[in-house]
Amino acid sequence: MSKVTAKDWLEGARLRTLPAAGAPVMIGAASASALATFSPGKSLLALLVALLLQIGVNFANDYSDGIRGTDENRVGPTRLTASGLVPRRTVLTLALTCFALAGVAGLALIWWSGTWWMLIVGVLAVIAAWFYTGGKRPYGYLGVGISELMVFVFFGLVATIGTTWVQAYRCPWWLWVLASGMGLASVALLLINNIRDINTDREVGKTTLAVRLGWNATQALLVATLIASVTCAFIGTGNFWVFLVLLGFAAAVVWVSLQARPGDRMLRALKLAGFYALAYGVAVAIALITTPSLP
Repeated sequence: MSKVTAKDWLEGARLRTLPAAGAPVMIGAASASALATFSPGKSLLALLVALLLQIGVNFANDYSDGIRGTDENRVGPTRLTASGLVPRRTVLTLALTCFALAGVAGLALIWWSGTWWMLIVGVLAVIAAWFYTGGKRPYGYLGVGISELMVFVFFGLVATIGTTWVQAYRCPWWLWVLASGMGLASVALLLINNIRDINTDREVGKTTLAVRLGWNATQALLVATLIASVTCAFIGTGNFWVFLVLLGFAAAVVWVSLQARPGDRMLRALKLAGFYALAYGVAVAIALITTPSLP
C-alpha cells in the first residue's frame, strides 16, 4: 500500500465541493441581516454544520462507492477507499466523525435559537447523506431524480432558509425564491459530476439520472436548471447586476460543458459549476445586504 499524503486526504475530502455548502449559509446570513436580525455566532455555527455535513457526505460516498467497486475506474479526485490508500474502516470513521461533529454544532445552534423541531431536519439530513450511496439500495443508484431532489432540498431550501430561520424566525417569499435558486445551482453541480461519469457509471451498473437520460438530454436539463437558477436570483433580489453576473457564469458553465465529453475534460466544467454556486451566494448576499428595504 502506497503512503497516503496530505494531498490525498484533501482530495478525498473533495474541498472543491465546500463552496456549494457555504454559499446557502451566506445567503441565509445575508437574509437575516436584511431582516435586521443577523447573529454572527449563529451564522458561524450554521456554516460549521454545513461544511462538516458536506465533508461527511464526501467521505461516506468514498467509502460506500469504494466497497461496491464503482470507483475503481472513476476520473477526478483521489478515491481513498477504492485506491487502497486508506483502510475502508478509517474512511468510514472519518465520515461518521464529521456527521457527529456536525450534530454537536447543530445541537448548539438549536439550543441557542430554541428551534428544537429542527432536530428532525438534522436527522433527515444525515439520513439523506448516508443513503445517497450507502445501504443496500442507495437512491443515488436509482436514476429517477431522487438525488437531484435531495440536493435541491438540503443544499438549497434547508441550508438557506434554516440559517435565516434560527436568526429571524421567519422566511419571506423572496427567501424561498433565492433558496430555490441556490438549490438549483447545487443540482447543476451534481448533474455535471454525473455527466462526467456517464461512461464509468454505466460500466459498473451505477444508474444515475445522467446515465438514464444520456448525454444530450442531461445537457438540456443542465441548461434549464441554470436558467431557472439565474431567474430565481433576479426575481428574489430584483437586481439586474446580479442577473448579468450570474448569467455570465452560467453561460460559461454551459459552454465548457457542451464542448467537453464524459471524463477528464468535464473537470473544468465541474470547477466552473462550483464557481457558479459560490458566485450565486456572493452576488445574492451582496444584493441583500445593500438593498435598502425588503418585505
